[in-house]
Amino acid sequence: MAERCDAVVIGAGVIGLAVARELALAGREVLMLERNALIGAETSSRNSEVIHAGIYYPTGSVKAETCVRGKALLYDYCDRRHVPYNRLGKLIVATSREHLEVLRGYQRQALRNGVGELRWLDRDEALSLEPEVRCLAAVFSETTGVIDSHAFMLSLHGDVEAHGGIVSFHTEVTGLGREGGRLLVRCGDFDLAAKIVVNAAGLEAPQVASALGGQRRGYYAKGHYYSLSGRSPFTHLVYPVADEGGLGVHVTLDLAGQARFGPDVVWIDEAEYAFDLANRDRFVESIRTYYPDIDPDRLHPDYTGIRPKLAPAGSPASDFVIEGPCEHGVPGLVNLLGIESPGLTSSFAIAERVARMLA
Repeated sequence: MAERCDAVVIGAGVIGLAVARELALAGREVLMLERNALIGAETSSRNSEVIHAGIYYPTGSVKAETCVRGKALLYDYCDRRHVPYNRLGKLIVATSREHLEVLRGYQRQALRNGVGELRWLDRDEALSLEPEVRCLAAVFSETTGVIDSHAFMLSLHGDVEAHGGIVSFHTEVTGLGREGGRLLVRCGDFDLAAKIVVNAAGLEAPQVASALGGQRRGYYAKGHYYSLSGRSPFTHLVYPVADEGGLGVHVTLDLAGQARFGPDVVWIDEAEYAFDLANRDRFVESIRTYYPDIDPDRLHPDYTGIRPKLAPAGSPASDFVIEGPCEHGVPGLVNLLGIESPGLTSSFAIAERVARMLA
C-alpha cells in the first residue's frame, strides 16, 4: 500500500524550494523529495548567481515574463528577509561594429519586456565605469545584480519547514504512475500516493515526465567557471553579446567583490562535473575580446555547472516549459522543464504559476 500524502515536489533546488514554499503558504502539506544529501546540490549551486533583468528573452515568452516578475519579487524578498545581494548593474559590450545593432536590439527588447530603458554608453562612458574593458559601446542594465544563492535557498527551506513542509534527502524518484485518482510516486522500495505532484527535478525533469507520457528530451550544456586571483579590475558585471547556447563568457562578481569568468558552453551526453582544462585557451581568447589585459596566470579553475536544455546544440534557445493538466491531461501534475537561466531570478514567478495551475 502506498503512503498517502497531499503534495509532493520532486527536487529541492531553488525552483523546487520556491514552489514548495508557495504551496505550503497556501495551506498544502508539502513533502519534497531530493536525491542528494542537501538542498540545491546541482544546477542551483553551480551558476553565476546573477539576478537577471529580463533583457534577452522574446516578448511574451515564459522566460521574459517570469524573469521580470520574479526579479521584483526576489529583490523584495531579499530586503524583507535580509538575504545578501548586490544590485551593482551590468554592462553589455559591443566589441565589433556588427554588435552595435545587437545592443540597439537589446534596448528595444528591454522596453518591450517591461525591463525599462537600458542606458547607451559610448566608448568613453563605458571606460569611465570599467577602465579595463575594451569596447566600441555598451548598454547598462541598472537592475541586474548578484545574490548569495545559498543563503536564498536556506531561507526558502526555512519557510517551507516553518509552514509544515518536509524535505526527504537521499530519496530518488524512480517512476510516476496513477492509482485510484492519485499520482503514484515511486521512490525505490516505497510508493507515495499524492493529490498533486510538481516535477522540479532539474536536469532529470524530462526523464521523470516521460513516465506519464512526456515526450520531451533533455540536453546538457556544461559550463566552466574560472576565478580571478587578486583584486578584481571590475566593479560591475560585464557581458559580451550573447552567443549560441548561453550569454557568453562573462564577468561576475561575488558579494565580496571577487571576480570570476564563465561559463563557456560544452555539450555533453551525461551529467558530470569534472573540470576540463582542454578549452582553457579558447576560454581566455573569449575574455580577451573585451578584456585584452587578462593575465591567464591569474585564472584558476573554480567549478562547473550544467544547464538543462530542451533543444540540442545548434538549435534556437527554447523557452521554459511549465506543463500543467491542461497541457498533458494528467490531473494534479505539473512538469517544469528546461528551467535554466534565468531560473533563479524567475523562481518566485514560476512558483506563482504552478500554484495557480493546481488551485
